[in-house]
Amino acid sequence: YYGNMHCAIAMCISLPNALVCKLNSTLNSFRPAYWAFYIDADMKRYFGFIFFAFLLAIAAGCRNNNSSSMPQSGTIQNVADIPMENDTAKIAVNYAKGFKVNYLGNLKLVEISDPSANNPAVYKFALGEDISGDIPQGYTPIKIPVNSVICMTTLQLAGFITLGETGKVSGMSSTRFLHNATVRKQIEEGITRRIGIEGNFDTEVIMNINPNLIYFSPFKRGGYESLKDVGIPLVPHLGYKEPHPLGQAEWIKFIALFINEEAKANRIFNDIAQQYNTLKGKVAQVAPEQRPAVLSGEIHGGSWYAVGGESFLAQLFKDAGA
Repeated sequence: YYGNMHCAIAMCISLPNALVCKLNSTLNSFRPAYWAFYIDADMKRYFGFIFFAFLLAIAAGCRNNNSSSMPQSGTIQNVADIPMENDTAKIAVNYAKGFKVNYLGNLKLVEISDPSANNPAVYKFALGEDISGDIPQGYTPIKIPVNSVICMTTLQLAGFITLGETGKVSGMSSTRFLHNATVRKQIEEGITRRIGIEGNFDTEVIMNINPNLIYFSPFKRGGYESLKDVGIPLVPHLGYKEPHPLGQAEWIKFIALFINEEAKANRIFNDIAQQYNTLKGKVAQVAPEQRPAVLSGEIHGGSWYAVGGESFLAQLFKDAGA
């Protein structure tokens, strides 16, 4: 369970014993506390309740070696067209639809939009260690790396957890579904402070924290209008609207752009994508008649809400063999 999406991801897969054991072994590399995997050998039914954050739960490798080399051209270029000594220090977006990045001199030009294309709003930010020069028109400058942020959802927080940068999270909204021991300890020690819940934020606490920026979900009714008066940059995080599981996972790169950890984020995500696609390929061998039907949703306010056929959950079920 990860915060505002009140929906567990249920995978029900009928597979041969050997393949299930392999899947179980591979999933063990993700480690808890983001998933649980159960096997009923007698029924030969295998049920996995895998929370999305398992995509972001692979342990990180070495830290960023900071060997970034920015282009000096005065024109905006796509990352794929820029010659680099170390490609791992740049971001190339492959699955996510909600953000993109281009490079102009020493600036990272980030554009954020609705992955589902239901809202035409586009948010533009120019990230740089030196933002005293010319900034392209329409872009909001943000000095990086940021050292203090506020997260509104656990999906946003997941990027900092996976990158090993929870110390930069100075504030959070509701911690009801927060189970990470490190962040919970930070809250107990006052390193990370509670700022209230959506619709009832404590602006005094936020101003006392005085973070470099606040990540928020712009298309939700969360009382974010009141935060605009605080004078702290609001940066949209729309990972929750990505239609593909790997698209959601790729938002770890988005977080990395603000803390100069692109190399680490690329390594982590590449490992996630490789393992995900490997498992997807194995499940694809299951015959159609062996694939289970999956019903997923939740009861809320006396009504049953089911996921759509083109949603993130539906895609995950399909990739899992349903």
